[in-house]
Amino acid sequence: MRVSRAFHKASRDPASGFTLIELLVVLGVVGILAALLLPAISRSRAAAQRLACVNNLHQLSLAAQMYWDDHDGSTFRYRGVATNGGDLYWFGWLGRGAEGERDFDPATGALFPYLGGRGVETCPSLNYALGAFKLKASGAAYGYGYNFHLSAPASQPPVRIPHLARPSEIALLADAAQVNTFQPPASPENPMLEEFYYINASEPTVHFRHARRANVVFCDGHVASEPPLAGSIDARLPAQVIGRLRPDILLLP
Repeated sequence: MRVSRAFHKASRDPASGFTLIELLVVLGVVGILAALLLPAISRSRAAAQRLACVNNLHQLSLAAQMYWDDHDGSTFRYRGVATNGGDLYWFGWLGRGAEGERDFDPATGALFPYLGGRGVETCPSLNYALGAFKLKASGAAYGYGYNFHLSAPASQPPVRIPHLARPSEIALLADAAQVNTFQPPASPENPMLEEFYYINASEPTVHFRHARRANVVFCDGHVASEPPLAGSIDARLPAQVIGRLRPDILLLP
């Protein structure tokens, strides 16, 4: 009897540590708490990325405003001349060559003089580490697309912002990407996500990466969250939610 009482006393002694059952209970509680907290943490991270993207677009729109001021209200064109084994675009010079190995020089971009490589060119929600992501340059270049309807053909005078009747209703830049099936390592059997640099009313190049919505900055500088146009989602990579915006915020009146 004395041995039995001594054993029960020792088993209740806090210094003897957790029993197996107590340890399993603690682990179960921790698991439940983790299951409850992880979705909230994920939502908080997504919200922070969305706000960082909004700030990026604000900075880019301010740079665009300064460009327009310096060029008598004229918009920049989407694409310039071919030079030095590559092509000039609104976002910089992109060399030719194998996908993922192209040289890229942002300093030639229309907005670079006003930003100086401030780090606002890519959206934190664009996952460059995704297995289905195909780089164009040797690293990330630009994660936003320019409204192609603001870019007049080279044979015509540039669009002038002061002539827009409702600049607050015309998109300037938006979250962008496209599905590539025609440049290795992408193929029709292996569609891949990649950066894309313009948006328009006819092609699915808007990336609705913020909970199935895209951030869009308008010509007056305000940023709005826009849903995809119904029926526009690219079925080749539906989980990436690549589609089109409503045309009334893209086409010029």
